[in-house]
Amino acid sequence: MKEILITRHAAHEGPGYVADYLDRHRLPHRLIRVDRNDPIPSSIDGVSGLVLMGGPMSVNDPLPWISRIENLVRQAVAADIPVLGHCLGGQLISKALGGAIVKNPVKEIGWLPVSRVDGPGAQGWLDGLPGEFEVFHWHGETFSLPAGATRILASRACANQAFVIGKTLAFQCHVEMTAGLVRDWARIGAGELAPVCATVQDTRMLTADLDARLQRLHSVADKFYDRWIEGLS
Repeated sequence: MKEILITRHAAHEGPGYVADYLDRHRLPHRLIRVDRNDPIPSSIDGVSGLVLMGGPMSVNDPLPWISRIENLVRQAVAADIPVLGHCLGGQLISKALGGAIVKNPVKEIGWLPVSRVDGPGAQGWLDGLPGEFEVFHWHGETFSLPAGATRILASRACANQAFVIGKTLAFQCHVEMTAGLVRDWARIGAGELAPVCATVQDTRMLTADLDARLQRLHSVADKFYDRWIEGLS
């Protein structure tokens, strides 16, 4: 099988559980460390899928690599190659396809619920998931839905938590977390964890019952990733 490209935009926001999932399914993948200036391909040729991770920057920042990744997204969507985005990655997908990235009314940081949004375009993506379930969040901006996209997840504080368009799945939330990622983010991003409120949790709350929470999160991620890899060639 052709390889799946994964773009990492910050050293502490690696592929996490998505890499574990791909390894378990023996799906070849290659990490492009944008934060280390790895070259970004100009073409999607020879690629079976594209996965975009998160990052602390904004897709509206004048960073030269953003337009290069957006170009890959547009190529992949046009070629019917699956694309998967997590948080910043989801925002990159939205922007590449004509959406807008704006400030969310509040920050969402921590373990907070999302609700499924059922509809014809959501069929297959939400199979086996309850009406509401907990995922991880760390964002202050949000994406709009590009033309042709279907919203499939929402939260109380952020209407657009995930959308699909063809074989492409874009998350605003995080389903790729591991224990190491949660602890690293809580340490590196400690300055963002105050004041604690309904949508911002502190370090103790982020790491409480971590093993059980991650087990439930990975069960959710498996359902989405299982559907996503059906589109791989």
